[in-house]
Amino acid sequence: MKIPSPLQGLTKNPALIPSRPPVQLNLLVVFISVFFFTASSSAAPSLTPRAAGFLKNAKAKVRSELAEKGFTLGQPVFIRIFKIPGNLEVWLKKDNQYRLFKEYPVCCYSGYPGPKLMEGDWQSPEGFYSVSARQMNPNSSYHLAFNVGYPNAFDRARNRTGSSIMVHGECSSRGCFAMGNSQMEEIYLLAHSALAAGQQRFDLHIFPFKLTSRNLFKFRSSPWIGFWKKMRPGFDYFEQHHRIPTVAVIDGNYIINTQTFKVAMVAPDARMRDNTNE
Repeated sequence: MKIPSPLQGLTKNPALIPSRPPVQLNLLVVFISVFFFTASSSAAPSLTPRAAGFLKNAKAKVRSELAEKGFTLGQPVFIRIFKIPGNLEVWLKKDNQYRLFKEYPVCCYSGYPGPKLMEGDWQSPEGFYSVSARQMNPNSSYHLAFNVGYPNAFDRARNRTGSSIMVHGECSSRGCFAMGNSQMEEIYLLAHSALAAGQQRFDLHIFPFKLTSRNLFKFRSSPWIGFWKKMRPGFDYFEQHHRIPTVAVIDGNYIINTQTFKVAMVAPDARMRDNTNE
């Protein structure tokens, strides 16, 4: 959908129109357009009888653990994956902040620290992704799965190729994150319940490791050190505030903005994302 320029109709004098809008204006246009896209594209996730049986197996245990920590099934979800040491974190939103519910060990992932570059490189991606109901796969041949959304706009701007990169069950990976079946049932249940309760999509951030100064220094010789430093503001913001930063892709680069835009027509908790990764 083409979004009209916010400068259209403000002046008829071309000399008064800047040839390149400032970054803040670009961010605002992306923010508004993404809001209207997500508002019109939300849909409840499907669930097959087979998948429903898997989730039923996990529901009693998950509900008990949720209750112990003051959560309920269906609260908004946020997921982070760290290749080193190999874990997946599930965070749930409570009192306008995300709180850690549980960490799951990654059974198997492909490659090494660094982003995925091409189809068949057996490398797992890194970056800022999001998952909608359409990306959930209750019929996966790997027990249960959801598509991480690779390649996103940032990846495509660099001509990175590949498809069907999943978080799934079993313990075998060709570029995906394999969690094992029982762990995947719990993760899928939490994600499915959040989407069914109205969360339009959940954010999924994939990092090589925690982007602390110590770790970045340790890996300073990596060819990807520049990429990781550019992702660090998003990591730092969530670490400090337990709120998800605003992330957009503009001119092929991640733009991470930790301030909330105040636009009357936009819901206060709406966040800009790349919505082309479904």
